[in-house]
Amino acid sequence: MNWKQLQNGSDIRGVALEGVPDEAVNLTPERVMILGQSFATWLSQQSSKAPSQLTIAVGRDSRLSGPTLMAALIDGLMLMGCQVYDFSLASTPAMFMSTVHPDTACDGAIMMTASHLPFNRNGLKFFTVQGGLDKKDIAAILTLAEQNPFTPAPTKGTTTPKDFISVYAAGFVQHIRDAVSHPTQFEQPLNGLRILVDAGNGAGGFYADKVLKPLGADTTGSQFLEPDGTFPNHSPNPENEAAIAALRNAVLAHNADFGIIFDTDVDRAAAVDSQGNELNRNRLIALIAAVVLREHPGSTIVTDSITSDGLTQFIEQELKGIHHRFKRGYKNVINESKRLNQEGQESWLAIETSGHGAMKENYFLDDGAYLITKLLVELAKANLEGRSLTDLIATLKEPVESTELRLKIGTDDFKTSGNQVIKAIRTPS
Repeated sequence: MNWKQLQNGSDIRGVALEGVPDEAVNLTPERVMILGQSFATWLSQQSSKAPSQLTIAVGRDSRLSGPTLMAALIDGLMLMGCQVYDFSLASTPAMFMSTVHPDTACDGAIMMTASHLPFNRNGLKFFTVQGGLDKKDIAAILTLAEQNPFTPAPTKGTTTPKDFISVYAAGFVQHIRDAVSHPTQFEQPLNGLRILVDAGNGAGGFYADKVLKPLGADTTGSQFLEPDGTFPNHSPNPENEAAIAALRNAVLAHNADFGIIFDTDVDRAAAVDSQGNELNRNRLIALIAAVVLREHPGSTIVTDSITSDGLTQFIEQELKGIHHRFKRGYKNVINESKRLNQEGQESWLAIETSGHGAMKENYFLDDGAYLITKLLVELAKANLEGRSLTDLIATLKEPVESTELRLKIGTDDFKTSGNQVIKAIRTPS
């Protein structure tokens, strides 16, 4: 097997189930077990700890292949002697947080997800306390898997089930209480607001039950909260038109104040306001930029390259910040923001039009739930002051029409082909 075919940038992705023509299964339980051994070995090398001294958390989204593959992953880690926390259903950002939260302080974490891809796909995202692994780290892990130099530990590791999503959610609850500091209902600052969640049958349903309800919000009308790896209602993708339409319809039908939509593993998000207006892409970036630039005046907002000129004008002329466009890919945008900070240019927000948003104050973790939490603080404050959340972007100018074209390259050496296309476009005829 060519292990490198499983690399998808800074993730591992593969076909885990049969059922789609011309898509052969290449992410099997046996291979996932080897990937577990490989990560334990790589992490041991990086940390100078023996694998038996490592504590690693594992979690998954709602995909049908998740339970079987995660059992194999845990077996691989335990064979190396690792101590494993089994979080079961989890979000990708929660997995990283397990490395920095004092309740767990894991050496590493693995999330089993393929984001919004079809039901037959699955994959793995890896974390250490420094954040998500980069492309070179994934390449190193796959090289180890190919070489398979693993020696099982004399004593097998152990697995401990743990409900970490409740710990993770409690952090959002306290954040909103403290940030809103409601003068009469501190414990329930969202009381009187109807806020809906569309989890797309992924892992994000916890936000309605464990965050919004304790804060007093009425979540009547929330939909598709139940995990279902067939994704029967719509694609679990905040960019998907049918998904946004389903949320809009729910908000309008239930006369809600705000609607929230997450992707499968909750690292992306979008929203709909009380009038059914989409808060995604340029509008979502503008909204969170307005919050960030109020907190950090004059700082730099890093985005991907397909934002509008109207957004640039809004950030730079209305908000008095700096808009730094960069190439697509959430890790590219995040790493660029980190680079700017290292060079002395203050940047507190890195965000893609896809809904991946990472903030300096939150470990530069692309966390859809954290992004929404920041907006809910603003919603509650706006409600207290008798204004609308979207007043923050009232002067944003959007194009009358915009279309994004994604060209599929069918060759194995897609980078070479892509660079040839770019060169042809740049070269005058």
